[in-house]
Amino acid sequence: MPTFDIVSKIDGQTLDNAINTAKKEILNRYDFNDSKSTIDLDKKTNQITIVTENDMRLKAIQDSIISRMVKQHLDPNALDFGKEQYAAGNMIRKEINLKEGIDKEAAKKIVKKIKDSGLKVQASIMDDQVRVQAKKIDDLQAVISLCRSDNFGQPLQYINMRD
Repeated sequence: MPTFDIVSKIDGQTLDNAINTAKKEILNRYDFNDSKSTIDLDKKTNQITIVTENDMRLKAIQDSIISRMVKQHLDPNALDFGKEQYAAGNMIRKEINLKEGIDKEAAKKIVKKIKDSGLKVQASIMDDQVRVQAKKIDDLQAVISLCRSDNFGQPLQYINMRD
């Protein structure tokens, strides 16, 4: 029986390349001359930490990260921007979490959308992914196009297509 999985993952190396390119871009900009701005990616906790002097520079760093992610073919919807916190002195700190894995609410929405479509497929939630089974591959491809047409709040990938 043909199956595939719907997941939400980010390639760690590609994200690391995007962050490093954004760091280089920020260091070379004239308006960041003599700035104490830092961008750190913690791969274990999937968190990006930005520390800078003011809101304008913070916004510029966020825009740079987003543009670099788009150029590296990563979906910026995977970023979960938190609130700014004031660090020591006049510094501003912002922690950006990366969404990995489909949370329960989004998985329920995906399964409901698939079941409401009337296609002859079975969708089931398995931990942080959704598995879809059907008798024909054409039905699976219809499910993929159905899911691509809707926004579930995080990027989705379609993997492990088996016949």
